[in-house]
Amino acid sequence: MNLLIINDEEITAETMKREISWSDYGIDEVKTAYSASSARKIINEDTVDLMLCDIEMPDEDGIQLLRWVRENDKKIECIFLTCHASFDYAKAAIELDCQDYLLVPAKYETIGNKVKGVVERILKDREDLKYQEFGKKAIQEKMEHAVEVHGEKLNPKQLVENAVGYIMKNLSSQSLSVQEIADSLYLHPYYLNRIFKKYTDSSISQYIISERMKMAATLLSDGHLSANSVSEEVGYKSYSNFNLTFKKYYGCTPSKYADKDDR
Repeated sequence: MNLLIINDEEITAETMKREISWSDYGIDEVKTAYSASSARKIINEDTVDLMLCDIEMPDEDGIQLLRWVRENDKKIECIFLTCHASFDYAKAAIELDCQDYLLVPAKYETIGNKVKGVVERILKDREDLKYQEFGKKAIQEKMEHAVEVHGEKLNPKQLVENAVGYIMKNLSSQSLSVQEIADSLYLHPYYLNRIFKKYTDSSISQYIISERMKMAATLLSDGHLSANSVSEEVGYKSYSNFNLTFKKYYGCTPSKYADKDDR
């Protein structure tokens, strides 16, 4: 993680660079600039992840520099240092998505901890982005594989219909799950669940429960099976879970539902 310290007082910038143990706060390399123009030159030529920037500088202040960073879509976070608790500065900093705002003089430990907090947020955002990209790639690979297997590209509606068919065919299976259904269609479970909900107004899990409860009600009404047997027939490993789900769905226990006199 690279830090750029920007302060028009050269001694202040270099002392801060030298005396703070930056590696303790997640920083690998520290650069310094003594004006906004020199900071822009460094940003254009090198990698900068975080700016520790003085607001009050001659010619061009820190607010103007951060505005340039945002307008040029530079992926750089910023912590401002200032001697004055100005509402206008704070408002402008918030509008430009400044990560923090410190009044100086401040202890080096305080500055370091602020930097560490922003470093951790940057790393988390990058990790989240990496997983998002991984998910998109995985979905694309699943779709391409499905095309290879099926010989044609199924539209979302057809995929949902195939998923429903698989569910109904395997409704009594205790292993039935979103992952299993997605694997059978060579799709990523997140993608399948998203298009399933779009076309049915229900998640796959909710749909499975609904169809199992309907099937259970039919079997109980028929009267040939006990409530416990019906539980197994509709894919429930635990009777207590089946009992709770059925009661929530129909407002009474399976046994009471099976009793025609009480229905």
